[in-house]
Amino acid sequence: MKQSAGTLLYRDGPSGLEVLLVHPSGPYNRRAPWSIPKGEPEPGESDLEVVARRETAEEAGVAAEELWPLGFVDYRKRRKRIHCFAGRAPAGAVPRPASWEIDQARFVPLAEAQDLIHPDQRVFLERLVEHLKGRSP
Repeated sequence: MKQSAGTLLYRDGPSGLEVLLVHPSGPYNRRAPWSIPKGEPEPGESDLEVVARRETAEEAGVAAEELWPLGFVDYRKRRKRIHCFAGRAPAGAVPRPASWEIDQARFVPLAEAQDLIHPDQRVFLERLVEHLKGRSP
């Protein structure tokens, strides 16, 4: 099974919780769902948090700071496991498509993110909300 790792960075926006999502580039992806910034480990790379940090910087131009694991999900239609790490976005982070693979990168309000994100990745949004509920206000 292929492995991939990415981040779910969040911030407090004008209308509440916002998360960083990216959209794949190319005309064939015009209607494709959005995703967390993610990618596969390079040969010999075993630390998935390092992979997640690198891919977020490469795809969205944002350097992740403190992260914690949100677990993984297996895609239902493909043999691929996605590992996710979450954390607060750095203050002043301005995402941008930083790779040819991405045509959009932006912070999205949580309600909109639930509609945009790949259906198999929605569980990461739920896990993030649950984690944040468990923290003091």
